[in-house]
Amino acid sequence: MLATLVVLLGTLLAVGAVAGTPAATAAGTVAPASATGVAGPSAPAYARKAKDPRRTRGLFVDSYMPANNAGAEFRPIARNAQALWITDYYYAPSTARKAVAEYSRRATRAGKTPVMAIYAIPGRDCGLYSAGGLPSGKAYQRWITAVAAGMKGRKAMVVLEPDAVPFMGDPRCVESGPRQKLLRFAAKKLKQAGAWVYIDGGHSGWRSVNQMAQLLGRSGMKYARGFSTNVGNFRKTGAEKRYAKALVKALARRGFKNRKFVIETARNGGRTPVNGDVCNPTWARVGAAPKLRFKGSFDGTLWIKHPGESDGTCNGGPSSGEWWPDGARRLMGR
Repeated sequence: MLATLVVLLGTLLAVGAVAGTPAATAAGTVAPASATGVAGPSAPAYARKAKDPRRTRGLFVDSYMPANNAGAEFRPIARNAQALWITDYYYAPSTARKAVAEYSRRATRAGKTPVMAIYAIPGRDCGLYSAGGLPSGKAYQRWITAVAAGMKGRKAMVVLEPDAVPFMGDPRCVESGPRQKLLRFAAKKLKQAGAWVYIDGGHSGWRSVNQMAQLLGRSGMKYARGFSTNVGNFRKTGAEKRYAKALVKALARRGFKNRKFVIETARNGGRTPVNGDVCNPTWARVGAAPKLRFKGSFDGTLWIKHPGESDGTCNGGPSSGEWWPDGARRLMGR
C-alpha cells in the first residue's frame, strides 16, 4: 500500500476490537500542547536531576509533516509532535539511514526529541491494509542496522513495529523468518544507538495481559525501555493506562523490571469506540496532545498515527496513509 510519500510518513493499521472508558479530552477538541512537550510541574525537578535530554527538551514538531503543509485550517493537528514513520518505502538500507539521519538532525537543531515508528518487519499487517515489509529476515537485519546507524547518538524515542507482537499466532499471518528473533535484533541495535525503544504492546482489547507479557518478553524486552499501547487505535486513555500498568507488573514478574510505557492519543478523543469499527471510524476525534510525563512507569502520550491520514479504503477514505482533508476535518469535529 505504500504508494506515495505520504504513506511512508504515516501508514498504519488500526486493528482489533475497540472499547474503552471516558475520553482524555472532549470530542472534537485538541488539547493544547505545552511549550516544551514535557509536563510543566515536573519539568524543573527533572531539569535539575536528569542527565538524559529526553526528560526536558520536548518533542519535535516537524514542518515536513503533511498536516503542516495542508493550510491553516489544519493547524490544530499540525502544531502537535507526530512520529516519523520509517517503513520499507525507504527500501535500500542506505536510503533509510539517510532519512533517519536527516530527520534526527532537524530535531537536534531544534533542541527537541526525535520520535520515530519503525514499520517494515517481514509479513507486516498480515496482508491487511498496510501489508508489506522487507522480503526476508536477513534483509530486515541489514535494514535495521542502517536505521540504527542513522539515529546514533540522537537520543530518539522509537516505537518498534506496531502490531507485530500482538499479531503473533494470528492464522492470517505469513511470517518471513522468526519474528521474535527479528524484534530482539532490532531492539538491541536501536538501544545500542541510544534510542529509547518501546516495543508495541497492542491495546487493552486485543491480547490478555499475561499473553502480551510473555510475547513481549520473548521479543526484545531485555533491550527495551518499555512498550507502547493504542498505536493507530481509538481506545480511551484510562483503559490503556489500566492495561499498561497491569502489563508493567506482569513483565516485572518475568524479570523485566522498571519498564515504562507510552500511550497513543492521536485519535482517541471521541465517544466510546464501537467494537470492530477501526478503519476511518466516523465517530473518532483527536485526543490529548502528546506530552511527556515521566510519572512512575508512565512516560507520556504520543501521536504516532498522523490524524488526517487514511487507514485505508473504508468509510470514504483513500488508500492507507494518504492525506485526507475530509477525514482530518471530521477528526477535528468539523
